[in-house]
Amino acid sequence: MLLQASLSLVVAMLIHELGHLLAARACRVPAPELGLGWGPRAWGFRWGGVEFKLHALPVGAYVRFDVRALQSRPLSQQVLVLLAGIVVNLCAAALWPGTIFGMMNLLLAATNLLPFYQQDGWKCGIVMLRGLAGGRRSALVEWTFTVAGACASLALIAAQVIRH
Repeated sequence: MLLQASLSLVVAMLIHELGHLLAARACRVPAPELGLGWGPRAWGFRWGGVEFKLHALPVGAYVRFDVRALQSRPLSQQVLVLLAGIVVNLCAAALWPGTIFGMMNLLLAATNLLPFYQQDGWKCGIVMLRGLAGGRRSALVEWTFTVAGACASLALIAAQVIRH
């Protein structure tokens, strides 16, 4: 059971990042690297202009975007790229309901949607706040969003823990 859950989580993380990568490609945002895990590189290959890497510690995953190119795209495309991983995980959860794989996809989508610092939900919120401000950055607004988002997320998690 633990092995199945671990493998399901790894595959869910991989398809999450592939969702970001495909959306970036569709919006013409360069994304030269997709990595699974952290730490030293254990294995990798290059395909289609993207370097795919497997790292020694299989915890987490990422797509390295050209941030300037992403920020130069229309707001709708920025949001699409940032939320694509969550959408892919929700689709996978819907396709495999009641399974460990479906549950891992749902869990990954839910935790990435929360506005915790550097999670997809937080990045999307920051992009939308900047869009509402006409592209201007405001440290006060962004820090307020970051702290409020973290507090709201923790309150939501605590409520679910207490409830069950």
